[in-house]
Amino acid sequence: MSRPVIGVTCYVEPARFTVWETTAALLPYSYVEQVVRAAGQPVVLPPAGAPAGLVPRLDGLVIAGGGDIAPGRYGERPGGRTGYVREFRDDAEFALLSAALEAGLPFLGVCRGLQVLNVALGGTLHQHLPDVAGHDGHSPAPGTFGHLPIRPVAGSRVAKALGDLPVTVPHYHHQAVDRLAPGLSVTATADDGTVEAVELDSHPFAVAVQWHPEAAEGCELFEALVSACP
Repeated sequence: MSRPVIGVTCYVEPARFTVWETTAALLPYSYVEQVVRAAGQPVVLPPAGAPAGLVPRLDGLVIAGGGDIAPGRYGERPGGRTGYVREFRDDAEFALLSAALEAGLPFLGVCRGLQVLNVALGGTLHQHLPDVAGHDGHSPAPGTFGHLPIRPVAGSRVAKALGDLPVTVPHYHHQAVDRLAPGLSVTATADDGTVEAVELDSHPFAVAVQWHPEAAEGCELFEALVSACP
């Protein structure tokens, strides 16, 4: 029996590996491992060419974490802490998301993926969350995950995957939802009120989380995505 094909978006960044130092399309391998653990077949989707045209060939989609979305997409100027903007990646992922939602493709957004979903549907972002939350626990140091509890909303897809009780998850984000886009429901929050998960009410399975489930011990959200695939 073939595994559902799960497209996963990726970074394009300077990288060093073996004897090479060059620009690379890259993705933390934990995404690959979690999709495989969940009985899916991962396929990496670089932000090049026309990835939106691949939607009919996919059974599910993950928009992975990454740098900040260009603030002009939600009507703001860049703040002092906004960085790692890659507008070519914005272009590719916004088009890919639009095609996926139109097709009813099961979708999981991770960190930046939640922000892409919210902005694409008309929402806005806090450009530097510590200015709002008053602490840096969601991103304590470069390359270091924070570990904070989130509270799923009972009855949501997030709660069905993780349970109704607070659960500690790995965080690495300095931005978050400000104005929630129409059609989205908040389905998990942090203790400081930060939106940590949203779901698209009109879609069979469109879930996005602000934390990093690919870095968690369990693969429940990836299993939920794969289970939603035809």
